[in-house]
Amino acid sequence: MRKTVAFSSRSANVFFHILTRCNLHCRHCYINPEQHGSRTLDIDTIEKWLALFAERHAQANVIFLGGEPTMHPELAQAVRSARSLAYGSVTIDTNGYLFHDILDRVTPKEVDFFSFSLDGPNPSVNDPLRGKGSFEKCTAGIAAAKARGFAISLIYTVSQANIDHLSAMPPLLESLGIDRFFIQVIGVRGQWRADAEKCETLAQVDRKTWVAVVPDVAERAARRGIPTIFPRVFLDPGEPFECAGKVADNYFIFPNGRVYRCPLCEDYPMHSLEIRDNRLVETPRINETDLFPLTIPEGCVMNRIIQPRNLPAADDGPPPFKIACCMLKEEIAP
Repeated sequence: MRKTVAFSSRSANVFFHILTRCNLHCRHCYINPEQHGSRTLDIDTIEKWLALFAERHAQANVIFLGGEPTMHPELAQAVRSARSLAYGSVTIDTNGYLFHDILDRVTPKEVDFFSFSLDGPNPSVNDPLRGKGSFEKCTAGIAAAKARGFAISLIYTVSQANIDHLSAMPPLLESLGIDRFFIQVIGVRGQWRADAEKCETLAQVDRKTWVAVVPDVAERAARRGIPTIFPRVFLDPGEPFECAGKVADNYFIFPNGRVYRCPLCEDYPMHSLEIRDNRLVETPRINETDLFPLTIPEGCVMNRIIQPRNLPAADDGPPPFKIACCMLKEEIAP
């Protein structure tokens, strides 16, 4: 079975942002140029940085991201370099516009998955979030990739703006021939974070809504033969909490050389690693690594510090639920 990113304990994933430029302006974009840089990495740098993590973790999964990674003219060469370095799987995340004829420049043997992003089952839901015409362009890109034999995954980022439409996705997934479905929870970070208080429609959904909707949709997609992966987000008080920073190896690489282990930290200079002169070095304390071991009743310490709005108001008693690690997810297989 083809592999892609693994959101589980003992997994190793390299999320490689080879540029931050994009043709779209999605309302919930997590890219933060002040913290991530605006540089487009040249192919020589990409290959040297790929080698750093291939040496660190045999058979890690690599995911090429942006911005929009297909806007990079040397993406095909980057894919081939990852293959030559024996990465366990190679995935390209895309908004579906598929620049530089990328489908004609790589093969299904080189790319395990093209991962497309849609945030609604139709243009009226998706396009206000991702841009006019993006639904039509993305679904056309999916069809073109399927016609060439590529495996396809699809990402749906859930917020209050589109949670009511998630239930309409399973029939669309089946009609598009989607091979894997990823449901994501929106993060309060990136370009829109400063205006988060003014963007209530993009807020995270509450516990009651998430629990009522997301697992049911995942099960219905799986019954159609589509493996579905989603974050638990909310744990019952007695459920054990695990932090991916302690039990997995995820690396979020940005063009300015910052390497994060936790995506919630990406708006801040809390990165635990940095690439300097093509060498991977640890950053001075205190950084995100120092926070991973902390145990708190609310579960994820990063969530408690950075985006606590999904927690109940504090009182004198124990919290009624915990927040799960966003990088450890549940999969429902067919």
